[in-house]
Amino acid sequence: MIVAENLTKRYGVRAAVSDASFAVRPGMVTGFLGPNGAGKSTTMRMIVGLDRPTSGRATVNGRAYATSPSPLTEVGTLLDAKAVHTGRSARNHLRAMAATHGIPLSRVDEVLEITGIASVARKRAGGFSLGMGQRLGIASAILGDPTTLILDEPVNGLDPEGVRWVRDFVRSYAARGRTVLLSSHLMSEMALTADHLIVLGRGRVLADASVAQLVAAWTKEDVAVETPHPDALASALASDSVAVQRTGTNALAVSGAPASWIGDRAAAAGIAIHQLTTRTGSLEEAYMALTGDAVEYKTKELA
Repeated sequence: MIVAENLTKRYGVRAAVSDASFAVRPGMVTGFLGPNGAGKSTTMRMIVGLDRPTSGRATVNGRAYATSPSPLTEVGTLLDAKAVHTGRSARNHLRAMAATHGIPLSRVDEVLEITGIASVARKRAGGFSLGMGQRLGIASAILGDPTTLILDEPVNGLDPEGVRWVRDFVRSYAARGRTVLLSSHLMSEMALTADHLIVLGRGRVLADASVAQLVAAWTKEDVAVETPHPDALASALASDSVAVQRTGTNALAVSGAPASWIGDRAAAAGIAIHQLTTRTGSLEEAYMALTGDAVEYKTKELA
C-alpha cells in the first residue's frame, strides 16, 4: 500500500506538487492521471525516494521506501525506460540487478519470457526500439516479484498487442493482492485497465474516486434519437426538465429523460423512431471536464 500525506515539492517559488494526500490500495489497479506538468512523475519519484519532498511524506507498506532492506522485492518501478546501460544486453542488465538482491538467474529468464523479449535477450539494450525498451523496463520492475508496482506511461511506444498485454498483466498482478499505480495519457486504455483513479492538476489532487464515480460526476447521460420527423419529436418532448438538441439532419440528443419515456411520447404522437440509444459519458469526457482549468500547456487551435 502506498500512502502520500500532505506531499509537497517546490523548486524555488514553483510548487510541482502541493499538499497531495492519497492512498493506493492493494488488490486493484489505480490510475494516475493529469495533464503534462501536473506533478505525476515528481510524485512517483518522491514515493521511491528519488526526489526529496519539501514537506509531507510518502510511505510504502508503512515505511519510507529508502529504508527497505530489499527494495526490488518491495517496489518495482518503471519511471524511465531509457535508464539502462546501453552497452549491456537485456539479459546482462537484468543479471546485474538480480545480483544486488541475490535473485536467481532463473528469475531473469522467467521475466524475459513474461515480457516477450527472450528472443532478443542477448542484444544490446541501446539498439532496442521504444516498445522493446518499455518491455525491458517492465521486466526490470517485476524482477524481484515486488508487492508494489509503479509504472509511468508503460504503454508508450507499444504496439496494440503490447498495450493489451500490459493491460492484462497489471490487472492480473493486482488480482493477486498486489498494489499497482499506473500512469497513462491514453484515456480509452485507462478506462479498460484501472479500477480507481487519482487525478492531479497543477500539483493538487483533483479527484480520488473509482472510474464509474468520476464519469458519473463529470459527464451527463443522454439519449441519441434518429427520426424522420425531428422537429415534430422535439415539440412532443418539450418539457421544463427535458433538453433537446439537434445533432444532425434527422438526429436529436435528449437529456433529462430515459429512452423508454422518449419512445412512449413518440408513439403517442405517431412519430416514427429509427434509433433510440442511451449514451453514457466516457472517461475522456470526464477527464477533460475535470482538468480543463488545470492544463498548464494549452495549445492553440488552427484557423
